[in-house]
Amino acid sequence: MVRLSLASPVLMLEKQGVRKSLSRSVKLVRGSWWRVFGIQLLATIIANIVASIIVIPFAVLASALSGDGIDGLLNSGAGDLGWTFLIISGIGSVIGSLLTFPITAGVTVLLYIDQRIRREALDLDLARAAGLQDYGSGVPGSTPGS
Repeated sequence: MVRLSLASPVLMLEKQGVRKSLSRSVKLVRGSWWRVFGIQLLATIIANIVASIIVIPFAVLASALSGDGIDGLLNSGAGDLGWTFLIISGIGSVIGSLLTFPITAGVTVLLYIDQRIRREALDLDLARAAGLQDYGSGVPGSTPGS
């Protein structure tokens, strides 16, 4: 799954076919699997925490409005949830997903750009396209004009 995780940015940004974008994702992730995995895992954990923070108030509100109250939810378990609870908690889940999916998608795109910069010197191509003169030709660690 991690090897193919950069396929969607490749598909959109490089305008390649599905098979080519899958193989390109494998090529970009090769050699840095653990770093890509760790960054995506951390982004997913953060997004799930944010989504939970958003969903919990909706679940409490839904259980308070669903007839039995919060006590009924705690005592009866999840066996007999009513429509009110399901609709209100579903709205909370949609709002949580609405706010967190773009974050995880942005992390994936940034990982794609990072891999391209590390492997293919994309930053040099972007600097040339922006018209910056002598970008990347200086000695590392030196400050121009000093």
